[in-house]
Amino acid sequence: MDHPGQAERAEAQAGGQVPRPDVRTGRPPVTSRAQILAAARRLIDQDGWEKLTVRRLAGELGIGTTTLYHHLRDKEDLLLLVLNEYIGQIPMPELPAEPRERIVVAAVAMRDALAGWPWATEVLITDGFLGLLSGTAVRIVDTIIAAAIASGCPPEQAVHVFRNIWYFTVGEILVRVRSRTRGLPGDMDFAGFDPELVPTLAAVGERWPTLSAQDTYAQGVRALVEGQLPPRPETGATPVPF
Repeated sequence: MDHPGQAERAEAQAGGQVPRPDVRTGRPPVTSRAQILAAARRLIDQDGWEKLTVRRLAGELGIGTTTLYHHLRDKEDLLLLVLNEYIGQIPMPELPAEPRERIVVAAVAMRDALAGWPWATEVLITDGFLGLLSGTAVRIVDTIIAAAIASGCPPEQAVHVFRNIWYFTVGEILVRVRSRTRGLPGDMDFAGFDPELVPTLAAVGERWPTLSAQDTYAQGVRALVEGQLPPRPETGATPVPF
């Protein structure tokens, strides 16, 4: 996947100058960061982040593109500013003392934040974007890795714990969002399957959409965490190797 902003930078460099759209008249110049980010969010909510460009944002604000480039470098920088502003408004959850449960609570907070603005998930799976975030997002990552270390993981394994939780979270959000977008009742529907070929799925049948709509994220993260961390002293269970 191309990084957001690559095509825009190439377009600007090809002509040796930054393109300017037709500037709206009758409106005062708008150059504050708050107004720029608010306009960017409106465009994203309206048409999706893929169609957001610096040129289009300048037109929305009624200013020249060159003026807008005084505040940001390119589309990638714009998306990062919007994301960090959004995430910065999300409070850190109250974290329990027990490290394993601390991972679950932090992961649920991460999922809930992204589910509230699901387009952000698609931006963050672009290479390198997650590492550019700040504020609450970075604190959640740090909380999960630190809690994994406190549970007995070496730092290298603690990073893998977070990455696996991140992949699980991204999949959870994208499947649910795309199912809703397409008007599907769930991520799959096995009604009508031949019980002689797939007897178990046929038995579940029409119940699948109802079952898949249930929120089992916390249970899934808890199972994922328990499978990756060293065994609890009282159980002696063997963790899943990497």
